Amino acid sequence: MRSHMLAGALGAALLAAGSAHAQTVGMATSPAGSLYHTQGSAMAPILKEKGNIELRIQPFTSPNIHLPLINAGQVDFALANIYEMYQAIEGRDFFNGKKNENLRLITIISPLRSAIFVKKDSPAKRIADLKGQRVTWGYAQQNTIMAQIASYFEAAGLTEKDIVPVLVPAVVRGADDFAAGKADAFLFAVGSAKVTEVDASVGGIRALPMPDGAEAAFKKHFPPAYVQVVNPAPGLAGIVEPTPIMTYDAVMLTHAGVSDDVVYNMTRTLHENAEAVSKASPTTRAFASGTMAKKTDLAQYHPGAIKYYKEKGLWPQ
Repeated sequence: MRSHMLAGALGAALLAAGSAHAQTVGMATSPAGSLYHTQGSAMAPILKEKGNIELRIQPFTSPNIHLPLINAGQVDFALANIYEMYQAIEGRDFFNGKKNENLRLITIISPLRSAIFVKKDSPAKRIADLKGQRVTWGYAQQNTIMAQIASYFEAAGLTEKDIVPVLVPAVVRGADDFAAGKADAFLFAVGSAKVTEVDASVGGIRALPMPDGAEAAFKKHFPPAYVQVVNPAPGLAGIVEPTPIMTYDAVMLTHAGVSDDVVYNMTRTLHENAEAVSKASPTTRAFASGTMAKKTDLAQYHPGAIKYYKEKGLWPQ
């Protein structure tokens, strides 16, 4: 009851005509340097200027940790990927049967491209060349990562026995261990600030291309994924040539207790300023007003977002 009352008050404050002060809302992300933290930080000034929404970034180790908090109404907004959200809703894997059924989608932020990186001068030119190499592994606090690596490895004909696992809790630690010389390859989101940092610290990195036939492995290990060829561009460290990369959707989400008015305003502000969002960061470059809502069976949209999409003729369901 208390969370509903707070959400209603928040909605009234956001929509009050001529309000002098921005309304502060929490946005859960992964740690500084991660794709979600980079995206949230890029959107924050736009949301403040155009929607009177003061976005307070709250970093957590991973969505594994923050999604149950969103579900419980302890934080109102979050960034994650669609498969993490689905697993949380269904209580799968890391969530140990505990369903988080209050989670609701707001928008598709962008394609999230995930790659295994090696040093620029590494002899590894493809995933299969990682045989005998030290590869970051485990990701106990970030459960979707091993499903991604399983897709890469199966498509390349590798197993855990073929590499030297370097156990890490999450992607940021994996990147740090790689930069420190403790691993020969690490997985991270393309375009993230951390990848740019590592690229500079080790004298250059290179993303390994997805093997042919990867789609079959995706269906088994990471169903929402698809292959996208990514071209070199400013802000995309490690993409040194057109490279087929594992891709899936990064999303903004909330919980069922947030008022329709609050989510409507968030959705409206992003839609009306889509061009500014797309220019704010390499990680939001693909954000577009026409692709904010996508037909999916993995999660429900929040009614406030649905209302806006229907008004604009964007509702795909």
